[in-house]
Amino acid sequence: MTTVTSASSALAQTQSATSQEGLMANYDLFLSILTTQIQNQDPLDPMDSAEYTSQLVQYSTVEQGIQQNKNLENIIATLQSNQSMSYVSYIGNEVSADASTTLLSGDVASWDYEIQEDASGTYEIRDASGDVVASGDIELAAGSGTFMWDGQKDSGTEALPGSYTISFDMQDASSRSENVKTEIKGIVDSVDWSSGEPVLKVDGRSIPVSSVTSVSSPS
Repeated sequence: MTTVTSASSALAQTQSATSQEGLMANYDLFLSILTTQIQNQDPLDPMDSAEYTSQLVQYSTVEQGIQQNKNLENIIATLQSNQSMSYVSYIGNEVSADASTTLLSGDVASWDYEIQEDASGTYEIRDASGDVVASGDIELAAGSGTFMWDGQKDSGTEALPGSYTISFDMQDASSRSENVKTEIKGIVDSVDWSSGEPVLKVDGRSIPVSSVTSVSSPS
């Protein structure tokens, strides 16, 4: 059964709400001051009409700003909803993806790989900011396999859940460079938005949409 998990546009809503709250505060303050001015003006020396008109223009500008913010919030929500639904088209199709980036979930991250020859070398794991969080020496046997990471950083702390990218620098017995392929192919079972980034579920693996290199009908 295929599923789609939609994430709320929390960040956009928070930013819009913050902006709107600021406008509302200015709006209410301006209205309060204008009302107080009118109520307490000297009837023998009323407010100058030009000044009063200027203040009404300011009042109208703030009111229009509030309405524009509401309209923008609706537009953003609609665009995000449309974008979320566009990823539904991946479900049931076969994708190829660069699987060097995967998600750390439940204190475990894994990468499937292929290498032509037995090789030894080093690996590095980087976080979403590009900073190296874990590294070490490694030996890989020719063929396919899975590299597992328990989320422990070189600093001794535990890595936070999120996207992590692995890279290898390997040489065979003759000191020739060996490429480690981390490409994955499979049928998309579902799309998950819960992390804030669209993630495809492919044969039990979590693949960020940004890593997809091709999409095709299942063969």
